[in-house]
Amino acid sequence: MTVDFENESSKDLGIGLYETAQRVIACALDYMDCPYEAQVSLLVTDNDEIHKMNLEHRQIDRPTDVLSFPMVNYEMPGDFSILEEDGTDCFEPDTGELMLGDIVISADKVLEQAEEYGHSVEREYAFLITHSMLHLMGYDHMTEDEAREMERLQEEILTKLNILR
Repeated sequence: MTVDFENESSKDLGIGLYETAQRVIACALDYMDCPYEAQVSLLVTDNDEIHKMNLEHRQIDRPTDVLSFPMVNYEMPGDFSILEEDGTDCFEPDTGELMLGDIVISADKVLEQAEEYGHSVEREYAFLITHSMLHLMGYDHMTEDEAREMERLQEEILTKLNILR
């Protein structure tokens, strides 16, 4: 597993950002039975930069907590079998790793939401990575059923990591 990590935020979240990201990403891949070694890019930024990205990519004119940019289009969420047939362009030629996609997280939002929800910064950061990893594996929350499924999986992964509220 490769995590391409970049922290361009000036905020100190008081946790090992890279180490926590590695743990969460590895757990999410394992929990979702990803049969491949995978590659994920993670950028930690600030509200100003994520605001620009949110406007450019989603036409939403405000900062958000996390953005996900999946590299794979799944027929069914978490169904990696499609990659064996027509997903060869989703694999990094040099390493053979599945390129899942990119995650962008606002450090400002991590701090704000940890305080708002009354849990640790680690919990909020891990939650946002888990949420985004599910998006990178084809899950979404456009309907109530989809949202419930994502919430269930998020809680199960975070519980497995013992990163609780």
